[in-house]
Amino acid sequence: MSSAEATPEYVALRDFDAFTATDGKRLQRALVAAYGPEDGADLYADAMLRAWSDWDAIGTMLNPAGYLWRVAQSNHRRYRRWTRKPKFPSRAVMERNDLDDRDLFLSLGGLNDNERVAVVMIHAHRATYQEVADLLGVPVTTVNNLVHRGLNRLRADLKEA
Repeated sequence: MSSAEATPEYVALRDFDAFTATDGKRLQRALVAAYGPEDGADLYADAMLRAWSDWDAIGTMLNPAGYLWRVAQSNHRRYRRWTRKPKFPSRAVMERNDLDDRDLFLSLGGLNDNERVAVVMIHAHRATYQEVADLLGVPVTTVNNLVHRGLNRLRADLKEA
């Protein structure tokens, strides 16, 4: 190991890079699932900026992704008025020609934020129930209930469509 690799700045950068490659990707997917492609990407960028600027403290937390999830939720309140919900799906997504089932995207917009995050993270991004529980800051049984309710709502909504 060179002397440059032993500096605290290099270690912090390496740890931050490892975080963004694993938990950061999960956080990004969850934010997009919860708040839509546009707001989710903005919230992720804001959360990662916060993570980098306070990495000395955040990097030592037991659940930095969960903390950044809460930071993003707080920032979202500043982005939107309480009476406006995020748009699901976005016009850009609906205009794509490669979507197999547009009704599914519309139905996902009808789920509440936590149900949508749990269903998308587990069934689309292959996250474990424990990973989603850690991210949302809830017990695994709550994630199980969110997925169950979300899938039941999707099934009912898609039968009507």
